Amino acid sequence: MGIAIRLLCLPLMAVAFCEYGVCGRSHFHKKPPRGVGRHRGGGKEGSVVSSPAVPPADNGTRPVAPQPPTGTVPSDPATPVQPAEPCVFDVRAYGAVGDGTTDDAQAFREAWRAACASDSAVLLVPSDGTFTITTTTFSGPCKPGLVFQVDGVLMPPDGPDCWPPSDNRRQWVVFSNLDGMTLRGAGTIEGNGEDWWNLPCKPHRGPNGSTLRGPCDSPTQLLRFFMSRNLVVEGLRVENSPEFHFRFDGCSHVRVDGLYISSPANSPNTDGIHVENTERVGIYNSRISNGDDCISIGTGSYDVDIQNITCGPGHGISIGSLGVHNSQACVANVTVRNAVIRNSDNGLRIKTWQGGMGAVSGITFDTVAMENVRNCIIVDQYYCLDKRCMNQSTAVHVTDVSYANVRGSYDARSAPIHFACSDTVPCTNITMSEVELLPFSGELVDDPFCWSAYGTQQTPTIPPITCLQEGLPEALLDNPDLKCR
Repeated sequence: MGIAIRLLCLPLMAVAFCEYGVCGRSHFHKKPPRGVGRHRGGGKEGSVVSSPAVPPADNGTRPVAPQPPTGTVPSDPATPVQPAEPCVFDVRAYGAVGDGTTDDAQAFREAWRAACASDSAVLLVPSDGTFTITTTTFSGPCKPGLVFQVDGVLMPPDGPDCWPPSDNRRQWVVFSNLDGMTLRGAGTIEGNGEDWWNLPCKPHRGPNGSTLRGPCDSPTQLLRFFMSRNLVVEGLRVENSPEFHFRFDGCSHVRVDGLYISSPANSPNTDGIHVENTERVGIYNSRISNGDDCISIGTGSYDVDIQNITCGPGHGISIGSLGVHNSQACVANVTVRNAVIRNSDNGLRIKTWQGGMGAVSGITFDTVAMENVRNCIIVDQYYCLDKRCMNQSTAVHVTDVSYANVRGSYDARSAPIHFACSDTVPCTNITMSEVELLPFSGELVDDPFCWSAYGTQQTPTIPPITCLQEGLPEALLDNPDLKCR
């Protein structure tokens, strides 16, 4: 016919239309809602392609969400090429109310089923509503190009008293078995975590920093990605999670870009981004302030690239803890570059339990600015939550760790550099270059701690690191318990 036909993608008929034509795009709201809802707080295969370097926001604002992607439509040579636009599945069209009270989970599930079955679909959470959903798993496989667009407010029930008894109390939203999905938007994912933090069993809630008896089955992660690949998460504000804000588990080829993650400094176990059994990960251009690790790297994580991140308050960037309960743990090829860490308990930390096996190797910390950080550089192979752990003769080997261009200030209550390594499995090949750490206030602490740590200073370090030993201990040669993969 020589005429390009454009079909409007009506929500309830989206699947049929999208299989045969090109869908029109609904209007996307670019700004997040104001004063809506209950806010309670503050390339190639096998490689990670870096996002363009953008300095992390330093004023609490979040980056502008990227625009929806567009593609092209196959056409007759005589017909001008028309841009393909995604089918939009607005959750309101499936019955979502968005009043902050009604359980909209079923509407979200129906919208997901329709969007999952359509090419280049967008499941839209519109900007003019606050949507509450109960525990939900969004499963694949789905058609290519799926986008979950949060422009409004999305949140779980408000604390343990409102959580349905039939729901899983260990997690809220799970994305599972997906390939090529994007989670993005200009909206907010609000975790409603305060009542979970105040459970009597949580740290520091009882007298003198103790805990009390009582239920403690809070959601471990707000947003979990499980057994998925080719994932993009970008542009969102995520706040006040009951525990971890994001968890990537069993995934590969992940890009996280332009997030603003926020929880109070005293909120327990509220890690910003946790990566475990996941490889080829890029985390870029984000600001994270919380009550635990800014970014935590668990076992089975390989090829993790972290750039342009601002952390604090919190517990800094951590690899571990690893090797708990005498398990094998392997982490390799982690790079942290162009980061800012301020007002944190820790800066750059590697933590392992005694009795573990495996190795942490190929770790690079390059160009990191510290401001008022209590433990700027720390390797702890004696990690123990209650300090009653028994001494054991095996450990996760920490090797090939580089610190370059690490500068700033430390809280003088602790030495800024602390290498506590195993007697039987020492830390090896630690290199220090252009490390300059001065007290935020008070006098210089000039006695860094080293135990069973081997490495070199490539340039003079402030404070001087005279306790690193040279060479390689014979006990580590040909030890099968230290090998990974």
